[in-house]
Amino acid sequence: MRRIAAALVLALACAAAQAAEGWEKFFVPSLGDLRAEAADAKAAGKRGLMLMFHFDACPFCKRMKDEVLHRPEVQRHFQKHYVSIAIDTRGDLPITGFDGRTLPEKEFARALGVRATPSFLFLAPDGTRLVLHPGGIFDPVEFMLLADYVASGAYRSESFAAYKQNKPKRGS
Repeated sequence: MRRIAAALVLALACAAAQAAEGWEKFFVPSLGDLRAEAADAKAAGKRGLMLMFHFDACPFCKRMKDEVLHRPEVQRHFQKHYVSIAIDTRGDLPITGFDGRTLPEKEFARALGVRATPSFLFLAPDGTRLVLHPGGIFDPVEFMLLADYVASGAYRSESFAAYKQNKPKRGS
């Protein structure tokens, strides 16, 4: 009986470790040049970029990573439409924006007016700011709905709250 319990504990620990690390697959490795990333996104037929602003000690960022971003269906859904890039609001890695200026991540986030983490900024391939969604979305279905909201262009005519009310949830 103890062996079964130990095996179960080990299996659960492995699954938790994989889920915690699986979120990294959500983001592309970035060299920090958003113009180049956007050109690659456009060439791949994507709608643009999705930047997630976060920092390591942010509990809501951790929750997004643990509960939403590690899910393969969420990763596939976002990768279909966007190139997703993580920006550390306390980080010093250089980010070159669409205006050609290079700033450390933390200054880049401030320059864009990002005040909450996590925040999700959707940009068109030409750098046009489409939607900034401050705060986490801890329901994977709702988070994928945010991707659809931007990709469909619905943001031009209605709020995300109205869009959610008018859309049936996946799996319902």
